[in-house]
Amino acid sequence: MRLNSIFHGIGAGLVVALAGGAASAQALEVLGKPVPQGMDFQPPATEVMTGIYNLDWMLFYIITVISVFVSILLLIVIFRFNSKANPTPAKFTHNTPLEIAWTLIPVVILIFIGSFSLPQLFKQQDFTKVEADVVIKATGAQWYWSYEYVGQDVAFDSYMIGSPATGGSNMMTPEVEAQLVAAGYAKEDFLLATDTAVVVPVGKVVLMQVTATDVIHSWKIPAFGSMQDAVPGRIAQTWFKADREGIFFGQCSELCGQAHAYMPITVKVVSEEAYAKWLEAAKAGNVVLASN
Repeated sequence: MRLNSIFHGIGAGLVVALAGGAASAQALEVLGKPVPQGMDFQPPATEVMTGIYNLDWMLFYIITVISVFVSILLLIVIFRFNSKANPTPAKFTHNTPLEIAWTLIPVVILIFIGSFSLPQLFKQQDFTKVEADVVIKATGAQWYWSYEYVGQDVAFDSYMIGSPATGGSNMMTPEVEAQLVAAGYAKEDFLLATDTAVVVPVGKVVLMQVTATDVIHSWKIPAFGSMQDAVPGRIAQTWFKADREGIFFGQCSELCGQAHAYMPITVKVVSEEAYAKWLEAAKAGNVVLASN
């Protein structure tokens, strides 16, 4: 399932196969990637991820208030009711109003959280309301992804730049750095960039059909809020609608063997015009190397 297997032989990467004019010279910024010592999510690039991002912050505020409240109670108990400050402890065993309160309040908090988290979950998993503009089948294998644009007669494999399949050894070498630069990536994108990328149009619903050929993998793009296990013999689905153009990196997120760490995912979101030209070139097999 290759568009052009010679790319793996020469170790060059496909960045965006765009034909003609400004489209082929279009510069794409890397928007979705991990950063050193990062503590937060990647900037959201879809409505789903924006919802996840906001939900996470809401939960952060709730658990912060609860943690502070419980800590204050613990300090009160430690200093006010220790054996020195309170040598004669009370003998009661029940306090009905207090017990009702500490039962109902957590229930109310959980219902409140559920009223926000369940709609977010349904938005990700309810495909009856998803009208796909682009359908892509992603098949995980040890250790690369194969992609098929359903109904478009376009299919290719996607390997990490620097993997043995692209002439590397899963290590940064001058040759691998040259491959990254030739494909329009930075040296820092090693372990993230792939020789061929999934190209999709901005503002369009992309439905991913996810499966695997050998063991369980997982297709995940953090900036999209998309993650779906790839199980051999089954086809699962996830979807996204990117709201900005750029390059977004992901990884296989299910431990799948020795080279699990070398199974990245690259998605490039381009304009509708650029996507149409890429698709036309891909169908014709005229995939060309271009800087991003």
